[in-house]
Amino acid sequence: MDYVAQLKNLPKKHEFFVGYDSDGCIFDTMEIKQKECFCPAFIKHFNLQAASKYAREVWLFVNLYSKTRGCNRYPAVQRALKLIGQWPVFAARGVSISNIPALDTWIASESKLGIPALKVKVEATHDPELTKILAWSMEVDSRIKDMVFGVPPFPGVRECLEKIRESADTIVVSQTPVEALVREWQEHHIDHLVNFIAGQEAGTKTEHLAFAAKDKYAPEKILMVGDAPGDYKAAKANSALFFPIVPGEEEKSWQNFLNEGIARFFNGTYAGAYQQELLAEFDRALPENPAWENA
Repeated sequence: MDYVAQLKNLPKKHEFFVGYDSDGCIFDTMEIKQKECFCPAFIKHFNLQAASKYAREVWLFVNLYSKTRGCNRYPAVQRALKLIGQWPVFAARGVSISNIPALDTWIASESKLGIPALKVKVEATHDPELTKILAWSMEVDSRIKDMVFGVPPFPGVRECLEKIRESADTIVVSQTPVEALVREWQEHHIDHLVNFIAGQEAGTKTEHLAFAAKDKYAPEKILMVGDAPGDYKAAKANSALFFPIVPGEEEKSWQNFLNEGIARFFNGTYAGAYQQELLAEFDRALPENPAWENA
């Protein structure tokens, strides 16, 4: 299925456009996915059992508690391996691990960082490290399908989606595989409140916004809603506005959006002091560097 073509050909029905991240933004699924699906499979496939406590700390820092929160799973592996190589506690426990050049090359050259593209690369090269990463990635998806269900949207989400739907074209902008996204949005009967669901198969979040909205809507009429710095970067790259769902303050953020943010977006008073105050709070919520570097 050509998701990129579908994004580019979405009909424009309103003057405004809103993109929503999904995991950790619409749904409170980041914790269960990272702690129960991604991380255990990471420890298993990368043979980190001897230092599992520290491997878990690294993985959760990269994916939940730092400025790389919400990044694509393959750059997450890349950063986690780099941090593991720099933290002496791993070597002290006999765990020797380093970066994977084949992964670095693939990430640098591939725009659609997902299982389909990785399968093609593995079939073409038979690279053992990429084969291991593919096995990890497929187990992650299997774990998610088996475990992650019954997690409703954050309080206030449905009201916001319904309110915005009246005056804006809307899509999901996510690095989660589209199959999982569709399943989650349909499970909670909110899939009809967006025009399209874009996952990792359609490229990066920056590309999603560019394909669907750039040059079709005025920049001040494009808004990205997300809980991770990558969401803000995607908005900034497209000269769009950004509303942060602050990690740990999700319910408060959605109420603020419902009570004030949406109206400001539609009446043209969002940019400036209001957005800057939100961005400052968002920036304070996630550190750049891990605490163990200063220990």
